[in-house]
Amino acid sequence: MAKYAHEFDKRGVKLLGLSCDDVQSHKDWIKDIEAFNHGSKVNYPIIADPNKEIIPQLNMIDPIENGPSRALHIVGPDSKIKLSFLYPSTTGRNMDEVLRALDSLLMASKHNNKIATPVNWKPDQPVVISPAVSDEEAKKMFPQGFKTADLPSKKGYLRHTEVS
Repeated sequence: MAKYAHEFDKRGVKLLGLSCDDVQSHKDWIKDIEAFNHGSKVNYPIIADPNKEIIPQLNMIDPIENGPSRALHIVGPDSKIKLSFLYPSTTGRNMDEVLRALDSLLMASKHNNKIATPVNWKPDQPVVISPAVSDEEAKKMFPQGFKTADLPSKKGYLRHTEVS
């Protein structure tokens, strides 16, 4: 997270860590992280939960080892969890995927959740207009136009548009 902190800053997202270790362990761990990542600073708070009171409340339990996991939650401005990644302690996170998912959430929110991002979507690629949006509404919402996929079912629900 320290290495990618600038990417979260660019998106206006605040980082907060939670660990089942005590505060002194965090201080030591931060030194190790910063040394290993060649100067990336841990400039976000880390909550110590050595009694493991918070971790189960946030469903941060490793399904394999039944202990703390590498969980990551993205919380919206409304204080609700928008997305959760739960990695077993044996598996590292893919920060590019975390940022891709965050960008998708931000894009969907910007468009009142009337769009979705397809598999492997990147921010400069087209998005899918929600099937709940009528063609008339889509024309108003997306004056730049949209393309409807020619599907065997002949249903026009798969519509792509460019957004920014």
